[in-house]
Amino acid sequence: MAQPGVAPPESVVQTACPLDCPDACTLDVTVRGGRITKIDGSKDNHITNGYICAKVRPFHERIYGDDRLLYPAVRTGAKGSGKFKRVTWDDALETIAGKMREAREASAPETILPLCYGGSNGFLTHDYADAVLFRRLGASRLLRTVCAAPTGAANMGLYGKMASTSYEDYPAAKMIVIWGVNPGVSGIHLMPFLKEARDNGAFIVVIDPRSTTVARQADLHLAVRPGTDLPVALSIHRYLFEAGHANEGFLSEHAKGAAALRERAKEWTFARAADVSGIGESQIRQLAEHYVKASPALVKCGWGLERNRNGGSAAAAVLALPAVAGKFGVRGGGYSMSNSASWNLDRPWLSDPEPPTRAINMNKVGRFLTEPEGAPINVLFVYNNNPVATLPDQRRVIRGLEREDLFTVVFDQVLTDTAMYADVVLPATTFFEHYDFARGYGPITLQLGKPVIDAVGEARPNHDVFMDLARRLDLAIDGDPADELEAMLTVLSALPERVGDGLREDWKAPPPHGGRPIQFVDVFPKTPDRKIDLFPEALNKQAPKGLYGYQPDPGTAEFPLAMISPASDRTISSTLGELPRPAVTLEINPDDAAARGIDEGDAIRVWNALGDVRVRAHLTPLMRPGTVAMPKGVWRRHTANGFTSNALTPDTLADLGGGACFNDARVQVEKGENKK
Repeated sequence: MAQPGVAPPESVVQTACPLDCPDACTLDVTVRGGRITKIDGSKDNHITNGYICAKVRPFHERIYGDDRLLYPAVRTGAKGSGKFKRVTWDDALETIAGKMREAREASAPETILPLCYGGSNGFLTHDYADAVLFRRLGASRLLRTVCAAPTGAANMGLYGKMASTSYEDYPAAKMIVIWGVNPGVSGIHLMPFLKEARDNGAFIVVIDPRSTTVARQADLHLAVRPGTDLPVALSIHRYLFEAGHANEGFLSEHAKGAAALRERAKEWTFARAADVSGIGESQIRQLAEHYVKASPALVKCGWGLERNRNGGSAAAAVLALPAVAGKFGVRGGGYSMSNSASWNLDRPWLSDPEPPTRAINMNKVGRFLTEPEGAPINVLFVYNNNPVATLPDQRRVIRGLEREDLFTVVFDQVLTDTAMYADVVLPATTFFEHYDFARGYGPITLQLGKPVIDAVGEARPNHDVFMDLARRLDLAIDGDPADELEAMLTVLSALPERVGDGLREDWKAPPPHGGRPIQFVDVFPKTPDRKIDLFPEALNKQAPKGLYGYQPDPGTAEFPLAMISPASDRTISSTLGELPRPAVTLEINPDDAAARGIDEGDAIRVWNALGDVRVRAHLTPLMRPGTVAMPKGVWRRHTANGFTSNALTPDTLADLGGGACFNDARVQVEKGENKK
């Protein structure tokens, strides 16, 4: 203990950020007297380079904030009231184990559903001890499709998730197409490399319904209607094939399915794609002509274009562009997407196979909780996730959580919107309080994150809690890591020697190909024949109208406005949503506002057949006409009536991967009082 009048000792501890962002920053954390006082970027990482986003910088406000869960508790009031009574860990875990035991003894373990998502978690906090528990238990399986499912299916089908161009090689490109991603708020460490490329003379194109900061700095901005990226991409393919710009030599040697892609693109002239997407025909032509001439040319495919009924086919068409145009084989050329698979790690430390139990798409959880197919879910274990704030059809999700016969556990760091409906809440550690592995999926990095402070209150790491439950249910076996530290050592020992040694010695692993692979020089498709499959039959069978088949806009005369919910600079999905923020508004084009008699700051009602959301209007010409936007990750406390954009989002599924269709929400907007 520090002496009276003497400042406690201060130290700077290095760790890594595992939150759902491509960058996986290295952090310098200042600790004084056992408490975090400052979080900054480390210059030891040339990507982080001494700065971090405004989301993570105040993370210690979450750690020590009023919403932090400090001890286990059980519900004492009505579901949703947020009234709980403190209990011991032993009482809480025995209650949970008892409910799971009842389901197992009734031969109904499938009535148990783990509800989670792994975007902000590493090898220890996701799909390790939790998978051991629920697989051995025989619980229902969750299809984690709320994000990256359509793009992942497209990337896997065409390239087998081949490693892609990393940030460091963007400056070598002479043309960069930023399609469906906004690195100004998500993956901000790409921005300096984009600036360097622009300074080197690169032609920058942005395709996004909004005029983002990146779009305003670009040479060309295509403000497409949400859900129409597919026709635009196919019209470029048509031009490449019909005007003789397809690289037939490359396609013959390295690809298959080009004829089928060409046939699907044939109907999409620039004029037709422009009419459907709401942009100028000359803009698409300008993009296509520049793309043909530029070398190296790079396409950065994001995740925004997948969040609709055509999302998987759109991603496939975008990813196919460098193959048809022959843009591979040079530094700064090809495509850039997720590099999460670059390490070729398939979790060898997890030996329990998935059981042949039913699989539930997480985008349909609200419907399944209220209208079950087969046995209902009676035990819901929520962790690494805040479904009330993140899943489609929010009102239906809430109705499901309100079921008195549903036993809900929420294991989280703070009292989330979902935790308000829990029967038992369990306090989880943050990444500053436990070990984990942070894997970048923009830059190719893998780091070992270490705790910089002791756990606050009675918080426990994921591994310890799930293994404790496994022991209580007699599911633990010899060889299971007893605690988080043993689990970390088990993972290290299972990694390839070069990777494991790097993490032990330097807290970071040496990346394959120096972290800068050149596609079709250093890396090739991971498909069985090492060829690009431009028309995978499995994807063609999965898509309702076949691969590259366009599904028309779901808007109606009653609900004509497309509502999108882009990432913001305040939250990582819904993480940090409990912290103070400016008032949430609906961004609307001034012309759309004028047609409805709406002025800046007016109280408005945004509504469709699923419900309504009451916020204030923010008029901005940066939003294309016919489209409105409300940020994702918003909590219920941030709107006047306690519902967010997800209350207006259908639980329909994208054409590939069973992905969410957040950007298929079609709404109307009118003036209205903002009251609960």
